[in-house]
Amino acid sequence: MGSRYTRFLVPVLPLLITALSTGQSLAADNENFAGYSTLESASQAEEDFDGEYALGYTKLSGNSNSASLRTNADLTWYSGPWSWNLYAGINSASDEDDTSAENYNLGGRTRYNLSDDNYLFGLARWRKDRFAGYNSQSTLAGGYGRQLFSGPPQSLSVEAGPGVRRDSYTGGDKKYRALAYGGLNYRWQVSDTATFGQDLVVEATGLNLIMRSRTSMTVAINDALAMRLSYDVDFNDDPPEDAEHKTDTTTAVSVVYDF
Repeated sequence: MGSRYTRFLVPVLPLLITALSTGQSLAADNENFAGYSTLESASQAEEDFDGEYALGYTKLSGNSNSASLRTNADLTWYSGPWSWNLYAGINSASDEDDTSAENYNLGGRTRYNLSDDNYLFGLARWRKDRFAGYNSQSTLAGGYGRQLFSGPPQSLSVEAGPGVRRDSYTGGDKKYRALAYGGLNYRWQVSDTATFGQDLVVEATGLNLIMRSRTSMTVAINDALAMRLSYDVDFNDDPPEDAEHKTDTTTAVSVVYDF
């Protein structure tokens, strides 16, 4: 195994172990994780449509001046063996009036159940991150998924398949890269009002390995509102030269409206 894969497995293995040692989901905890997360099976859905809007905002003034904004909308439809999802999200932060983080995400997914435990999936995703060294990245992928177990209280699904990514660099160059895609989605309904979530996606190309992870805890306030604490890790083992870091992390608290 090459050194690139070794460097990648070091941060990923603890996340996988955590996900597999714990475990599905409240309908209110339907976060899509930047257009990547595996979709719930239509047979598990309580309604034909599920949507949520999440908003987190903080501002500090006085001895320090900083602000952050995190918002996303997530819409999912279910019909027979099919599930469809649309997602949009924005994350930004500033410190002393200097922008320190800014990214935008758009995504769509579909899932077709072959049986209770087996499905096919497809995804399309666009991401713009001001500090990642890319002007934008667009990904298309599809393949096979397996529902290893279904909740409540726990659910776990994994999926993998081929794809292609278009990397648009800040200098104007554009490259198309074949990739191998893998995804993991885990939910554990801890109580009637709380759900733990772990999402992990991997894109492997001949150039680099990209891993994105989200760990979250969502606690329902009532039938429509919830609070969510999330921790995101965005890792690229070989980013462009003008990228500031290989790993970005984001900790956020958001109010979630389920409709």
